[in-house]
Amino acid sequence: MTQNTASRPLRADAQRNIDALLDAAKAVFGTSGVDAPAKEIADVAGVGVGTLYRHFPKRSDLVKAVFQNEVDACADAAPVLAEKYEPVVALEKWLHRYTEFLATKRGLASALHSGDPAFDALPAYFIGRLGPSVGSLVDAAVDAGEIRAVASPKDLLYAVSKLCLPMHDEEPNHGGRMLDLLVDGLQHGVSEDHPVRSRRP
Repeated sequence: MTQNTASRPLRADAQRNIDALLDAAKAVFGTSGVDAPAKEIADVAGVGVGTLYRHFPKRSDLVKAVFQNEVDACADAAPVLAEKYEPVVALEKWLHRYTEFLATKRGLASALHSGDPAFDALPAYFIGRLGPSVGSLVDAAVDAGEIRAVASPKDLLYAVSKLCLPMHDEEPNHGGRMLDLLVDGLQHGVSEDHPVRSRRP
């Protein structure tokens, strides 16, 4: 969201346009890269190019907004899953949801790693939103005696991102299989009566 929209409440139609632009940009960046023409993004969103530039004057504004929107959606999924599923199942489902975010992040990589200072605050935003989300799920699973507390939230986020890196000639569900192995490892050796806790940094 740009500064001029953040300072006052948005009309419903303006919010719809922003939501459509973010969804469109996410899809277009994934297929055509972050340098895709503005008209392609606007066409997918069903709005004019002027509307795109009114909400996101610079390309970095749009990339940043897509990143933050995806982080927020992933973070907001944690309490929903915690309410619906048993702790270890909620954690596993959230980690799979997190891999969807990682796929979007890879589509933004060329911009995020460009050295543009507009993106300097995004790593802290990433950890600040997703760290507590996965941390709450991990704590619930540990307290229920379903997993071992052997990794900090930050460690777990980065471990999953490494496990799910694309590989040449990889099988269709390679990342999902690696994630399942990780969750199995967290459950290995848990004592139902005395779950092993460790101090997190």
